[in-house]
Amino acid sequence: MAASFAEIRDQAVERWRSLTDSQTPWIRVGTALCGQAAGAEMVADAILEQLEKQGLSARVSRVGCLGLCFAEPLVDVLIPGQPRVVYGNVGLDQVPELVASHIGGGQPLADLVLGCLGDEVGDDLPDLQQHPMKVREQRIALRNAGHIDPLDIYQYIASGGYEALNRALTELTPAEVLEEVNASGLRGRGGAAFPAGTKWRFLAGSNAPDKYILCNCEEGDPGAFNDKGILESDPGTVVEGIILAGYATGANHGYIFIRHGHDGPIDRARAAVDQAYDLGLLGEDILGTDFSFDLEVALTGDSYVSGEETALMEAIEGSRAMPRYRPPFPAQVGVFGKPTNINNVKTMAYVPEIIARGGEWYAGIGHEKSTGTAILCLSGTLNYTGMVELPMGINLTEVLQEIAGGVPGGRKLSFIQTGGPLGGVLSAEAADLLLDFDIFRAAGAILGSGGIIAADEDTCVVDLTRVLIAFCQYESCGKCFPCRMGMSHMLEVLERICRLEGTSDDLALMRNIGENMQAGSLCGHGQLGFNPVASALRYFPDQFEAHIIEKRCPTGRCQVPHFSPRLSRR
Repeated sequence: MAASFAEIRDQAVERWRSLTDSQTPWIRVGTALCGQAAGAEMVADAILEQLEKQGLSARVSRVGCLGLCFAEPLVDVLIPGQPRVVYGNVGLDQVPELVASHIGGGQPLADLVLGCLGDEVGDDLPDLQQHPMKVREQRIALRNAGHIDPLDIYQYIASGGYEALNRALTELTPAEVLEEVNASGLRGRGGAAFPAGTKWRFLAGSNAPDKYILCNCEEGDPGAFNDKGILESDPGTVVEGIILAGYATGANHGYIFIRHGHDGPIDRARAAVDQAYDLGLLGEDILGTDFSFDLEVALTGDSYVSGEETALMEAIEGSRAMPRYRPPFPAQVGVFGKPTNINNVKTMAYVPEIIARGGEWYAGIGHEKSTGTAILCLSGTLNYTGMVELPMGINLTEVLQEIAGGVPGGRKLSFIQTGGPLGGVLSAEAADLLLDFDIFRAAGAILGSGGIIAADEDTCVVDLTRVLIAFCQYESCGKCFPCRMGMSHMLEVLERICRLEGTSDDLALMRNIGENMQAGSLCGHGQLGFNPVASALRYFPDQFEAHIIEKRCPTGRCQVPHFSPRLSRR
């Protein structure tokens, strides 16, 4: 007989106590993609080697991302009875002394300490929660990121995981779960910002015997890494959110769709699914109820367009990732011809806390119709880069200047690019707006998946726009003519302008191309493809005029001998 949830929870809590209350130190090393890029895996191996060499005992866990990507590799040391200390930018040559001093002697290396976490803060050590990137955070989807081992489902459960699913299955009807999501005002975090409750209602209205829930983690946007960050750090919250979506809509099958090659998210998502099956949280008659749900991880090739929901379904079915004509819509005819709902990783990650705390609680966070939090990926020329979760409604200028620490070296912020390659290019002045889906759209930008790329005055906005369109042209699937030819034609015009060979007719020509792409393209890739150019023309007309009329690039970027715009083409 399968264990009850209470028994599973008790076992998880006991295992957690063995980690946090025993006298054996616990070392957590951040090994999300940002950490791996900085050498965190080698640092973790070096720590294990030094522990053995020095005859010391400690548990070493590879965890996800605390969000402080600028400080990777991060090493987090907890010795019971002492402050939890986080070290930043740890190099291999510093590992022996760190292990000897802190693990062997109980003395943190103050020069390496980024800050302390928890209630206990050392007398001479900073409080990490007071760091600019942490002090205004309100973590919901990222609540466990960097704190738990993503390969251990018991750590997720000990942190409150699957409480929402247990509550839903024992106390709420599917309609009541759906109503909580609807009351929360949760909007999709994949880019379109469509109300999740409304979308779920479309699927719940179908009486088909087989229905599907798809979770989209294609995430090919340059500058966006929060979907991967969640799956690497806390895959359990995504798995639980998908199961809850299945219960609320009457679906019985699910897929987590991840871009091929993203090994961290893939391996950790698969482990979370397998362990959920082992504990009876997936499969037949979940937790002794009559609700059954199956879930697996599906992979796609390197195709940005496969993030579009109908192209995603084509990829799952084994076909080339190309958008479908609509109608019929996925809630009517989706993957394998069955009714289907598609949501982003972040959207699903919010659901367990919404069901555990109630829709009204979530709706009380944020700004007007943009409820909850935004998970931003801050990159570019900023002092502090990384992943932060902030209440919707905060001012973007405050985010850039205070939370991200502004531009290094005393240089000035020139512009930002938001929402991925189909988003907008905003001047520094135009960035003085609130984090709100509708306000962003009115400003000619989109919040999208949360990517925010900052640029200083040494970056050419015309050249960056060319780079964005080069990406979009390369990633066009080619199925529909307006996108296929429109992207290529617009890139040719921008290349000509960047070579200082543009004419006064080119701006009108790009607008004409963009309008035709918007009107005739099959999916959002072509429909939104003119966004970067339109917003750049809106906020930086003088930059285009300098390139076209004055035949000069104000930054000098487009006149350097090595400039070769054709390098970005197929």
